[in-house]
Amino acid sequence: MPVVSMKELLETGVHFGHRTRKWNPLMKPYIFTERNRIHIIDLQRTLEALENAYALVRDTVADNGRVLFVGTKRQAQETIESEAQRCGMPYVNMRWLGGTLTNWRTIHSRIEELESLERRRDSGEFEHLTKKEALLKQRKIDRLNERLGGIREMHRLPDLLFVVDVRREETAVHEANLLKIPVVALVDTNCDPRGIDYIIPSNDDAIRAIKLLTGKIADAVLEGMELRKDDDLEEVDFEAGEPEVVVEMTDDQLLGEATLAKLKSGDYDVEGEKAGGKTADKPAQEEPASPKGEGAAAEEPAEPKAEAKAEAKAEAEADSKPEDAETPEKTEHKEA
Repeated sequence: MPVVSMKELLETGVHFGHRTRKWNPLMKPYIFTERNRIHIIDLQRTLEALENAYALVRDTVADNGRVLFVGTKRQAQETIESEAQRCGMPYVNMRWLGGTLTNWRTIHSRIEELESLERRRDSGEFEHLTKKEALLKQRKIDRLNERLGGIREMHRLPDLLFVVDVRREETAVHEANLLKIPVVALVDTNCDPRGIDYIIPSNDDAIRAIKLLTGKIADAVLEGMELRKDDDLEEVDFEAGEPEVVVEMTDDQLLGEATLAKLKSGDYDVEGEKAGGKTADKPAQEEPASPKGEGAAAEEPAEPKAEAKAEAKAEAEADSKPEDAETPEKTEHKEA
């Protein structure tokens, strides 16, 4: 299903370009014809470009990207503000401050100053100032809000720019090109399309045309946010199904403090018996008497006797040997 119908484009006047004498030759591929010295935009090219831009914005937001809406001309100010707020994206609709992108660190410091002044005002600190000082502080807050109010929630550079009237917003497009930020823009027949990554040939002066196309870009942002939520839910479900990791425990942790205390004191051994040679609580079962058992019991005391006899025999053999046996060397010495 197309993002927008051809009928809606015709009803809102998207196809009307500028007078032929004001045209930019680089926009010739997007011009269908001319009528009453006014160029007519090829709406088939507009539909294709809008489809591509819609998919780009949706995928960018689904990947946690942010889109900055830019449109400072009178016909676009209200639409840019309302549609950007509807989809929760930053916007610039009053005046583009030079360096908003290329000098983001300074711009962000001004946003922090605005928030600091508002906190001081809300805490009642302005009540201790003179009327003139308090009035000057309030005027500064109003001025910063007018210029930075739309980007005060933008804590980093945007991932994509959506621009209405690239001829008027030339500075914003140039800064985005320097930082390699893709630009999606409504480009009329009098504009230079160079520097625009995704051209949407359109009437950028009619309020209804601006509202229609900007609303579709905002719808793409909302759809991307829904995809982002679905991905988060899938990750949560996957994590819930993962097996629980069992933490390895040492032997001391498994036995417990009470058992360890008994082992150290000697009241309890590993085999479950009481210390001191006493058996456990269970009484030992008596084995049935058998002749073999009696013989084995009788043979037990014989083992020490056999060992004693062997020792006595060894001593007797040692005594029988001549203790004073002389070596051949001693014998020769005596004969001499």
